Amino acid sequence: MSLKERRLKIAFISPVFLFPADAGGKIRTGNILRGLKESGRFEITLVSPATPEQQREWQGELERQCDRFIGWAPSAVRPRWQRAPDLLSALPINVAADRTPAAVGAVEKLLAAERFDVVVFDFVHAAVLRPASLKGATVCFTHNVEAEIFERHAKTAASAPLRWLWASQAAKMRRFEREALASFTRIVAVSERDAKKFAADGLTTARAIPTGVDLDFFFWQTPADGSPTVVFTGSMDWEANVDGIRFYIEEVWPLVRAKVPNAQLRVVGKNPPASLVQRNVQGVSFTGFVDDVRDHVRDAQAFVIPLRVGGGTRIKAFEAMAMGLPVVSTTIGIEGLDVDDGTHFLRADGAEALASATLKLIADGTLRLKLSRAARELVEARFGHRVAADVFGRILVEAVEAS
Repeated sequence: MSLKERRLKIAFISPVFLFPADAGGKIRTGNILRGLKESGRFEITLVSPATPEQQREWQGELERQCDRFIGWAPSAVRPRWQRAPDLLSALPINVAADRTPAAVGAVEKLLAAERFDVVVFDFVHAAVLRPASLKGATVCFTHNVEAEIFERHAKTAASAPLRWLWASQAAKMRRFEREALASFTRIVAVSERDAKKFAADGLTTARAIPTGVDLDFFFWQTPADGSPTVVFTGSMDWEANVDGIRFYIEEVWPLVRAKVPNAQLRVVGKNPPASLVQRNVQGVSFTGFVDDVRDHVRDAQAFVIPLRVGGGTRIKAFEAMAMGLPVVSTTIGIEGLDVDDGTHFLRADGAEALASATLKLIADGTLRLKLSRAARELVEARFGHRVAADVFGRILVEAVEAS
């Protein structure tokens, strides 16, 4: 029986518990795992941090993603001041935080006890958990070019000490990323752009997958009329989102409100920083964590992605397009997605351009409907989660063949 005919046994190791699916990386990984399981071609063991309570609460969702789940005890979240010594590590600070004794022990125990056709490490950070003795096919699922994110933070940081700090972390991440990824049979990138970035560093085993979105969950509706509403979605404990929303509130939103005084901006996402929430800017509200993002965005005339820092692709863009929400984004916010400005979304860089595009969507119902329909058609044709999972599955087979 050929590899393409038999069911492959996969160990999928993630440094984060995938539920609730409240961040782009967790959403993307969950979509891929569901698609792989639905195909029937893979036997999936998912390994990640999780408390017994989390496993019980999310058992049904876990069964949709894997055949077996193995959890290790999560580490307590440390305040930033307690993480300061990690800045002295040779590893980037976010990678050092993932190398916990519980994580290392769980991964080593599983991989010593069983043989898998292929072992997948989710996020480049997870490479720090890879046993030195591991043989056979290995794949790293990269959600970004991580060093590029650090470098962009270094360029946009507000002070010289912060710019130095980000630049120092960027150098560490560039080294870690290149050395860690070179040891994998295959690298999965989330866009052709990222794959080319890796290839330019000599990582020619990188293969790109399309960004996949759950089209049944994010069903289409006609864009809303009514009270002028603008929305943003994203984890508000991720620095790139915080930077983008701070920029939008400080420099773009006053221009929008000057033209439409009753406009409302709703920021949907967990853990918004107090420094933003407590400013009480007119017309701006923060929801914090929500169970279902759809309930908080359907009434919007504009879905904004004002990012100045980031990497990989923004799955939030395709979720919005799938729902029929007209999107306005910076170049970085839409980076890596095969969409056309003026057909599927509006591109706008800089405060005045973002304000102008936002106002245009608020005012023009015909434009909203045009963008909405074209974007949904594109996502349906090319970016459903089963399409992305099928490409991912082919890369897994390729890795086993290559090893």
